[in-house]
Amino acid sequence: MTATGRHQMEHSRTGMSADALRRAITDHLRYSIGRPAAALRPEHYYRALALAVRDRMQDRRVASTQTSLDLGRKVVCYLSAEFLMGPQLGNNLLNLRMEEAAKTALAEMGQDLDEVLACEEEPGLGNGGLGRLAACYLDSLATLERPAIGYGIRYEFGIFDQEIRDGWQVEKTDNWLVNGNPWEIPKPDVNYLVKWGGYAEHYTDEAGHDRVRWVPGRVLKGVAYDTPIQGYGVNTCNVLTLWSARAVESFALEAFNTGDYYKAVEDEVTSETVTKVLYPNDEPEAGKRLRLLQQYFFVSCSLQHVLHIMDDLADVSVRELPDRFALQLNDTHPSIAVAELMRLLIDERHLEWEDAWDITVATFGYTNHTLLPEALETWPLEMFAESLPRHLAIIYEINRRFLDEVHAKFPGDGDRLRRMSIIGEDGNKNVRMAHLATVGSHAVNGVAALHSELLKTSVLRDFYEMWPERFSNKTNGVTPRRFLALANPGLRGLLDRTIGDGWLSDLDRLRGLERFADDASFRHQWRDVKRGNKARLADYVRSATGVELNPDWLFDIQVKRLHEYKRQHLNVLHVVALYNRLKGNPGLTIPERAFIFGGKAAPGYFMAKRIIKLINAVGETVNADPDVNRFLRVVYVPNFNVQNAQLIYPAADLSEQISTAGKEASGTGNMKFMINGALTIGTLDGANVEMREEAGPENFFLFGLTEQEVQDIKARGYCPADWIDANEELHTALELIAGGTFSHGDTEVFQPLVDNLRYDDPFLVCADFASYLECQERVSAAWQDREAWTRMSILNTARGGKFSSDRAIAQYCDEIWNVWPLTVKT
Repeated sequence: MTATGRHQMEHSRTGMSADALRRAITDHLRYSIGRPAAALRPEHYYRALALAVRDRMQDRRVASTQTSLDLGRKVVCYLSAEFLMGPQLGNNLLNLRMEEAAKTALAEMGQDLDEVLACEEEPGLGNGGLGRLAACYLDSLATLERPAIGYGIRYEFGIFDQEIRDGWQVEKTDNWLVNGNPWEIPKPDVNYLVKWGGYAEHYTDEAGHDRVRWVPGRVLKGVAYDTPIQGYGVNTCNVLTLWSARAVESFALEAFNTGDYYKAVEDEVTSETVTKVLYPNDEPEAGKRLRLLQQYFFVSCSLQHVLHIMDDLADVSVRELPDRFALQLNDTHPSIAVAELMRLLIDERHLEWEDAWDITVATFGYTNHTLLPEALETWPLEMFAESLPRHLAIIYEINRRFLDEVHAKFPGDGDRLRRMSIIGEDGNKNVRMAHLATVGSHAVNGVAALHSELLKTSVLRDFYEMWPERFSNKTNGVTPRRFLALANPGLRGLLDRTIGDGWLSDLDRLRGLERFADDASFRHQWRDVKRGNKARLADYVRSATGVELNPDWLFDIQVKRLHEYKRQHLNVLHVVALYNRLKGNPGLTIPERAFIFGGKAAPGYFMAKRIIKLINAVGETVNADPDVNRFLRVVYVPNFNVQNAQLIYPAADLSEQISTAGKEASGTGNMKFMINGALTIGTLDGANVEMREEAGPENFFLFGLTEQEVQDIKARGYCPADWIDANEELHTALELIAGGTFSHGDTEVFQPLVDNLRYDDPFLVCADFASYLECQERVSAAWQDREAWTRMSILNTARGGKFSSDRAIAQYCDEIWNVWPLTVKT
């Protein structure tokens, strides 16, 4: 039989050939989208292709679920408030190895794959590193054939779309679902009731046992939406289950009949608010209460769903929960799960406390993502009592028993009891969610070697001294499929030709590049790929901002969430210093450099939004000045997200990872830059420490205070004014900013930022300024030798294998979760 004959036998729902895919697209255009040929546009082909690809994933998804149930295999449940998935079509085509088939099928229909891919709206399900890490981990779990379910919230609106107007961040609604989402499958029959408010009451059951029931003040319903998660080159297809809030009864007929039309839909509107927007502003009390409700809502739905699988699908006792499921808390957002599982086991399944607690601790693991005290979630006790009265009673009992343990191990240490209590007694009483997560989990991990050590010596020191066996490190990782293969097709092709394509599922194979670092011909090819990526980004920057960038210049890039500890203002102070040098010495020449920034500031974060304004103001001045713009350009890329990140990471020559030592838990953007061949300028913070070890100190630009030196300076009494007075360039830079040089003479707009640095400087920008500038001089000198720079770039990629999310997930599975590979046959 001919190849064509075989292809015609393939089912249009499952066939992997271009012919089968073309027939599937045609079917979906007719039956799912219902548009006549004359009305079809690229976005319709996108939707039809997405549905056709989803069909193939669903075939694998059903087989994966059935195989796991049949064999009784343990499943990972990854609970996260964010899943920053990014566009799905390109990634799924890559993982199914159907890119060429899709390109051919669309071409036969007169369409271009790249144009169709560009039609996809980015899902507004996450904000930054936490959510992107969760998405990478789902990709790796499927690729490593480990059964898994991701659990989160189906936000109707993302955090916000960022526009830059007159240099200021302006937040616009991220209505990402306006045209629907072809990847999700609504499951209206998979729904659970979630209680809120009210009170708890004691009663005696039929057997004469004392019990507690929760009488809620309000009940809402969570409905499941499933998104298949396909592994690379395997049949395993896991699932991301997101919960959407609904009213229990969406329409009050009696109120409608009596003419109260608003009352008729009030419950529906109020309930749906719960999953309306990612991270509501939690400064006002109403925002805090809504955020607590969001967290409890998705946790309760998820745990009820897990227990439903135990009861109705696996038909096993709830006592086997730790053997069937590993529940991982991605930071403190889902940590109310500890109390909720206890409630479900005690109140609804009538287990004894001791049995329920053993099950809970054996089931949960907790990943801590921050050393910042303000980021360790706490809830005001009064609010918690009104919102979750039954859970507060359970937490009190957990705390009582826990403190008894602490007292037994450390008798007479009242300060330790106070520090470790789940209920914070300092000032206004609150519930400490990181403490709850730590007490209620059998495993606690940080996300970089330095971070994990600092957890043991700072924010969780008492808990480490209590249970050292619970603590471990799991350094973060990123998926090479999206952030190298998909984002950097030029480099992917070069790697495939040079070392084969095995690196896609085994990033350690990049080590094979080392022997080519001294090959002049290979270095030339490497530079060609990098320049093509820079030209691609320059085109995007021109269309988005109007700023012209030269791809032959050094591209110096800092893109990440705007926060003072990440020190974007240290970076811009360097730009101001260079500006001042060039203005003061007209004959000076320096290596040409484009400074590229991007990232969102929280809407209520005054100082971060002022830093965005400063970057844009400096850029406006620099870019318009012919004395300076021959050597420097500054651009702020608006609305940093996964889509434009895939243009930015491959184009970087220099990656700015300049946080104050001891503040960044890990970072993952640093890893994405590294595997794409960027050199890093950074402090010994987060995963930078391990990246430098892997790349070699000679291939990393190190500056700044160490974490211990930061502590020592603060302990002695840090006075930033002393550092400013001792450094003429820093003093002048601050004077230029304060004096209105970059703000059309306005001396007020940046005064709060300058005063913060002069009189407070909590993240030691002034203390690290001189070291940073000296290091940037080393960068400029290194850039002058392009052959040596290219060699360093190749070695950064070659030695980036450790930072694959596949490695990280294998460690979680093998060392914490005990979840093993399961081969799926279709």
